[in-house]
Order: sequence, then C-alpha cells, then structure tokens
Amino acid sequence: MFDNLSGKFSEVFDKLRRRGALSEADVTEALREIRLALLEADVALPVVKDFINDVRVKAVGAEVLRSVSPGQMVVKIVNDALVAALGGSAVPVNLLAPSPIPILMVGLQGSGKTTTSGKLALRLRTKERKKVLLASLDTQRPAAQLQLEQLAERAEVASLPIIAGQSPLQIAHRAMDTARREVYDVVILDTAGRLSIDLALMEEVKAIRQAVNPVETLLVVDAMTGQDAVTTATAFNEALGISGIVMTRLDGDARGGAALSMRAVTGAPIKLAGTGEKLDALDNFDPERIAGRILGMGDIVGLVERAAENIDQAEAEKLAKRMAKGKFDLDDYASQLKQISKMGSMSGILGMLPGVGKIKKQIEDANLDVTMFKRQAAIISSMTKAERKNPDLLKASRKKRIAAGSGTSVQDVNKLLKQFDDMSTMMKRMNKMGGPAAMMSQMQAAMNQKGGRRPF
Repeated sequence: MFDNLSGKFSEVFDKLRRRGALSEADVTEALREIRLALLEADVALPVVKDFINDVRVKAVGAEVLRSVSPGQMVVKIVNDALVAALGGSAVPVNLLAPSPIPILMVGLQGSGKTTTSGKLALRLRTKERKKVLLASLDTQRPAAQLQLEQLAERAEVASLPIIAGQSPLQIAHRAMDTARREVYDVVILDTAGRLSIDLALMEEVKAIRQAVNPVETLLVVDAMTGQDAVTTATAFNEALGISGIVMTRLDGDARGGAALSMRAVTGAPIKLAGTGEKLDALDNFDPERIAGRILGMGDIVGLVERAAENIDQAEAEKLAKRMAKGKFDLDDYASQLKQISKMGSMSGILGMLPGVGKIKKQIEDANLDVTMFKRQAAIISSMTKAERKNPDLLKASRKKRIAAGSGTSVQDVNKLLKQFDDMSTMMKRMNKMGGPAAMMSQMQAAMNQKGGRRPF
C-alpha cells in the first residue's frame, strides 16, 4: 500500500532538493503535484484541501524559503502534515477498565472482521497476557460461528460454546455472564455483517452495544475498498459512535487514501492494521511510521520490532559466532532463510527500509518471497551432510540428483549456490572490517552523528 503515493512524493521532493533555493512559485508547483497525487490515491477531497492549505501556510514562510536546505524543510512540513492527517500519534486498544472488558467488533461482511477478531485475541493473549473469550454473534452467515471457533483454537484462546437458535443479543448476554463467572479479562464480540449498510444491521448492533456497553467499539474496514471504506466508517460512526478503526489488507495493492481520510472524516483513530494473512499479522497503527514509509524514509523501528518478535535470539547468536570465525556453510544459510521467512514477505521487509521504495520494481522482479525461501530450503534438505558442509563437492551429477529430490531444476540449484557464494563473500568482507559487531557500532555512530532517525 501507498506505493504509488510514495513514488509521486519522491519525484516531487527530488525536484525540490535539486533546485537549492526555492521561490514561492516552486512551492506552489510542488503542492499542485502533491494535491494530484493525494486525489489519485483516493484521499477524500475535503481532507486534501485541508492538507494542502496546512502545508502551504508553513511552506511559503520566510523561514523555509531562506533556509539552508529549503527542500528538506518542505519534506519535514509535509511529513508533519501527514502524521496529523493519520491521527497524530498511535492510540492503543483501551484495556484500562474492570474485567471482563467487552470489545465489540463491527463492520460489513467481507471486511475481515471475524479473522481480525481471531488476530486480536492472539495479540491480547501473547502481548498483553490477557485471558480472552471469543464469541460469535453472527447468526446470519453460514458457518461464521464455526469459523471463529477454529480461529480461537489456532490463537489458543477460549470460544463461547455454540447454542443453536439463540439471537445475537442472547449470545452477547451469555458471553458476558460466562466471562464474569469464569474470570476472563477480555471478551471479543464478533457481530454479524451485511453486504451493505442497512437499517436491520444498525438496529441489531445498536441493541448489542446498549446491552454490553463495550469499552471499545472497533470498526473493521477493508483498506482495498478505498472511499467505500470511508463511507462505511462514516455511517457506522454516526449510528454507533465507534471508538476506533481496524484497517485490514493494509499490505495490499491499494492506493491508501482511506487511511489518510479516516481520522479526519470520522474523528476516530485507526488503532490496528492487518498486514497479512497469518494470525499474527496485526500491528499497531502508528501515524509517524506510516508517514515515514509514505515519504520513503522506511520504518526501522517497526522492522526491529518484527525481528525481535520472530527471530530466535539464541540461534541468531550462534550463527553470528560462526560468521565471526569465518565459518558459514549451507546449513547456516538454511537456518538464516528460516529465520527471515518468519518475518513475512521480503518485499514487505525491504519496504520498511529507507529509500527502498525507489527500487521496489526491481525487488518485485527478483521474486524475493517466502515461496523462494521454501524452495531453497528444500534444495538444501536434498543435499548430503558432506555437501552442505562443502558446496565445492556439487558437480553436475550431484546437482541433477538434488534437483530431482527437491522437485526443482538444476538452474534453481545453481541460483542457490550463487547466492550462497555471494553471502560467503560478504561475510569475509565483514570479518576484515572487524566482524558484524564492529559494523553495527559504525552504523550506530553514523546514526548518532545525524542526530536521530529522520534525515531532515
């Protein structure tokens, strides 16, 4: 998401930086291009107008036009305006209430509401150490209650037993009674959706909301639906007074306008973002980090957090020690692939690095995805222990055997060996520079000299 918007912004800012001194006409032209980029990204027109006016007032001031690097000053002003449009600061799910805390999940059918309920349950269990009860109030969609029951099993949380014939309101009362009796911390109530907004849907959700008095009423919207998501959010907010928004499929190929419009149109913060199909692919929505990604500055903090959550520290330290000694074989390479694949798609990971947006097309063409990692792991598994320790043994006949055993081609085996050779060469260079630890120290020193993580 935001790829097109990020690309357009990069073009605008590159022009500004090249010009050195800026005139008011230069800023006006840049703002015109930014306005068009926002409209193409499906940002609501009133939001675009307010955004451009806010940036214009600050960007044409004498302090900016006469500064040493006016282009960078404009980038900072646009960044601040983006952060403000996205909500200002991250707003977590409210858990500051007496147990059991009711969280009401609402939204249209197909928005990912039931899956998001499962993801939220897993997140609350693992990150907040909460005892969670999942309850499906969806009596409209066939097998919706069974779907949530299966998600509860995967998330290792409890689900309310299904009793046929009960109304959504009866299920809600039973869920809260069960939670009080069995001492649950949080109850996630997954309501029914509709294909479109109608009176029956709103009346049903209103009745449930009045009965359970939820601490959070979270609206789940699909980011891929663009302005339809904003329309849905407006309708639900007017009818229910939502406390927060969860945007699903934020990793998809959408234009991103819904995220930029949501806070301004509804007043409700985007609290969580669905970033993939896996059950753990639910992140806090952080306006500063999102703005950084839109402007091509990446999200290093998010990348570090994802690595900390998914990478086995002991295994990583063991690998680092072997690398420091100049020992790096195909077993180590396979271990490294396994660690990286836990963090998600390579395009998603690289998208969190500063400046990678400009080479995104090359990254996509390189087909750096999890399926490639699995294929390479299969190739390594088809080798003997001696071959993994000493890849020089791999001549033509052995390569044919390995390709047949892994269901790949000799060309795939050669690609793997080439990548392994490149990795080995890089390790040797790192050791000449003092090893990975020395390189990290040099990078940290460079960052400290720049005075922070944002290159303004």
